[in-house]
Amino acid sequence: MDVWIESRKLTNLVYDSTKNYPKEELFGLTNQIRRCAISVPSNIAEGCGRNTSKETIHFLFIARGSLYELETQFYLSSDQNYLNNEKFTTILNQIIICKKLLNGFINYYRNK
Repeated sequence: MDVWIESRKLTNLVYDSTKNYPKEELFGLTNQIRRCAISVPSNIAEGCGRNTSKETIHFLFIARGSLYELETQFYLSSDQNYLNNEKFTTILNQIIICKKLLNGFINYYRNK
């Protein structure tokens, strides 16, 4: 599934980009961002393991919510100058890719 693969790429980008965050953010923003990123492919996988379209869609919406939360956290990271514009743009572009694929996947299950 492309959406799962792309969300794993996003998670790897997130981990790479947060390695240089300030130490005082380790249990704050860094931890929250990483947990959020992990939530996306994890909820996609859990949703696909469910028996009904309704259950699957529920977990896909949780994954989508995590994408929006992650986007906000990276805007906050940018506001704090924790990452450069190139990394910020790369991550936002990957979030957009994941949102589009996830919305398509949700629509697929809605029409099933």
